[in-house]
Amino acid sequence: MLFHAEGSPNSNLTHDDLKNGLFDALGKLGARNKIIAIPPDITRLHSKAGVLTELAWTYYGERLTDIVPSTGTHVPMTDSEIEMMYGNTPKSVFRVHDWRNGFVTLGEVPPEYVREISGGVVDYPIPIQVDRLVAEGGHDLILSIGQVVPHEVIGMANHNKNVFIGTGGKEGINKSHFLGAAYGMEKIMGRADTPVKRVLNYGSDHFAKHLPIVYVLTVIDRDENGNNIVRGLFVGDDLECFNEAAELSLKVNFFMVEKPLKKVVVYLDPTEFKSTWLGNKSVYRTRMAIADGGELIVLAPGLNTFGEDKKIDELIRKYGYVGTPRVLDLVKRNDDLKSNLSAAAHLIHGSSEGRFSITYCPGHLTRKEVEGVNFRFGDLETMTRRYDPEKLRDGINTMTDGEEVFYISNPALGLWAHKDRFR
Repeated sequence: MLFHAEGSPNSNLTHDDLKNGLFDALGKLGARNKIIAIPPDITRLHSKAGVLTELAWTYYGERLTDIVPSTGTHVPMTDSEIEMMYGNTPKSVFRVHDWRNGFVTLGEVPPEYVREISGGVVDYPIPIQVDRLVAEGGHDLILSIGQVVPHEVIGMANHNKNVFIGTGGKEGINKSHFLGAAYGMEKIMGRADTPVKRVLNYGSDHFAKHLPIVYVLTVIDRDENGNNIVRGLFVGDDLECFNEAAELSLKVNFFMVEKPLKKVVVYLDPTEFKSTWLGNKSVYRTRMAIADGGELIVLAPGLNTFGEDKKIDELIRKYGYVGTPRVLDLVKRNDDLKSNLSAAAHLIHGSSEGRFSITYCPGHLTRKEVEGVNFRFGDLETMTRRYDPEKLRDGINTMTDGEEVFYISNPALGLWAHKDRFR
């Protein structure tokens, strides 16, 4: 059921709009006495999920007993990050999700179904897993809060991904990520109906109907000055709120460029992006817009590691971003990669397949480290002087010497493509 739907490509929802919309939806749910919230972590700082979580605390007070940020494989949030994102929400109600040990398996999507929806690309079973507290905490309301936006693994982020991946377990995360990579990222991004989404929907329909999940979904855009704008708020307990949010997101977060781009410069906010695991959104979200032989320059002042997880970081450093055929061969021949399929999927996602160059300009990694994973290295200070984020504006910029660059201030807020690569 859809409890609240508000938004359009021209909407600009204020804090009061979010409060009124959320409170209206929660009022329709009736009395609830023990609530758990699942918002995204600091990597979705601009999603307004932090604001909505704080508003949920305002509404329910001490009845909101637990908050589990959907970190997935990401590092746990720090106290300062919690304060920055969730405002005055008490830190005492925050819990840490352990994706390697702290989950339960609700059921298993059969291999026959996975084979059918993937066109035979993979045929293994995929477990539907969720944080133990979410599954067994005795809550009478589970608020899954987040932003719908084009995504490289599932097509359009959030909804039940926030639950089954964000608070999921190792095997479910590994197998779902690899399914998306093997099926083909460019056939997935910007689409609401994908093999990975179908797997999660199967999980919702067959194994999670007993969980009282209500989804609170935002759609975020940026204005011409780089300010975040809330275009939509959708609250519901089924697929309808996701579909409406996804439809709006495609209208405001998908950008079709007129011609393939020869040079793209992406800035990664150091508050959000400290690893290539996250920073490679600069690769994922622009790859369908970049011309053959083109160049992607990534200004990454906060970058200090490759993987958010220690083991995954080791695997990225060991194997590097070497393209799909090579990674698939490595998976067959190496048990460490075979048992960490999300890392393998990430290595596929982060490669340009040799079609364009990727130059990373990190704040805290050496040339040897960057080149060791098969990226080019750029000096951050030099490149920032040349491509100053304070002066560039999103879209096409012409430098003083006539060079044309396409600038993106936050790759997490969109998907860019040329018609020849988006079908």
